[in-house]
Amino acid sequence: MSQTSVPDGLTPEQLQECQAILGYEFKDPDILILSLTHASASRVRLESNERLEFLGDAILGAAVCESLFQRFPEASEGELTRIKSVVVSRATCARIVRQWRLHDYLILGKGITMSSHIPNSVLATVFEAIIGGIYLDRGFDAAKSFIQRIIDQEITQAADSEVGVNYKSILQQRIQKLSGETPVYEVLDEEGPDHSKSFQIAVIVGADNFSPAWGPSKKIAEQRAAQNALSKMNGEDPPNSAELTKNR
Repeated sequence: MSQTSVPDGLTPEQLQECQAILGYEFKDPDILILSLTHASASRVRLESNERLEFLGDAILGAAVCESLFQRFPEASEGELTRIKSVVVSRATCARIVRQWRLHDYLILGKGITMSSHIPNSVLATVFEAIIGGIYLDRGFDAAKSFIQRIIDQEITQAADSEVGVNYKSILQQRIQKLSGETPVYEVLDEEGPDHSKSFQIAVIVGADNFSPAWGPSKKIAEQRAAQNALSKMNGEDPPNSAELTKNR
């Protein structure tokens, strides 16, 4: 790592710690410093991470779109857009920064450091700026590899949520093309008190019964059951077995 001046008490050791958390070592550590520098701590805005945020936002969006396009070949444009909006949201970017405790390495102005809470907008900016910094440091492939390593689980969680991929819609479109029938969702079991019930639901298409799935609501259980049916039709094992989904 090359020698560089580090403002506001951020030591070379702290920069090494930050890079260890990121799982990425910068060829030019000055780029990392710029990525961590908020406008409130810079003399002029061009010396802050705002331009890197602009660049990183575009790269993040492109990398996530590519991952979604490859992982969900039967999802419509609208469904891909919904899951992308979750994965690249400020809330998600800020949560990643908090989970990794990257806020410990931010270079902030006194107005923010005196506050007990760093706004999500500031944290999200840093995450996108780091992506932009990696792009400048080693190119698009390095930035994409960094993003994919981080957001793979985010995509999985978003796809399993009520605002993720609409597996029911995908299944219905496929079934109607094949046979003209309509999938039926049958509640096989339910457990728990009224305020916290779990439901086991299976998809039935004609004489075919597909692997059931549990969910904390009928809507989520139906989506998981539809995903099981699609996987079975693709010759794959159902991703939402009853045992695995019963308690989540």
